[in-house]
Amino acid sequence: MENTKTALLVMDMQSSILSNLPDPQELVSNVSKVIKTAKSRQIPVIYITVGFRQGMPEISTKNKVFSGIKEHMADIDMKDWIAIHPDLSPDEKDIVITKRRFSAFTGSDLEVVLRGMDIQHLVLTGVSTSGVVLSTVREAADKDYNLTVIEDCCKDGDEEVHHVLMRKVFPRQADVTSMHDWTQG
Repeated sequence: MENTKTALLVMDMQSSILSNLPDPQELVSNVSKVIKTAKSRQIPVIYITVGFRQGMPEISTKNKVFSGIKEHMADIDMKDWIAIHPDLSPDEKDIVITKRRFSAFTGSDLEVVLRGMDIQHLVLTGVSTSGVVLSTVREAADKDYNLTVIEDCCKDGDEEVHHVLMRKVFPRQADVTSMHDWTQG
């Protein structure tokens, strides 16, 4: 597959989200290696963050997950909250997109950017596996993108859920690989 048709998505690798994981350092290290490899192969890196306006007016009380977050985060500075982990900081030429829900496509201009770059293959990394990765795999597959998920560049608070998604759910719509295999490939 041509590199010009492929993009690496680095999703929700925000310090505020990673701090909820027991030990995010291995994940950060793996994603850093994948970013370096992508750049050496001239594959664009697109960072996806989840974020809201101050006061979170985008969140409805009808949304079970996000309305609970809204109550706890009403006074948080959104600029700080969406900051990408310093070990994964984007370069000036990297694209950073803010989404408003779990899927990288929802409430963002990701699809417009991908069309503009003629991207047909997405390589996914992210936290959490059952959140942004699952939602993005499902929506991207419905949009006819070719997909690769790098298993050890994704993490979930529930290891069993991560395992089931990687072994039983994602292979129906994506190739699942390891950081080592993808960087050596």
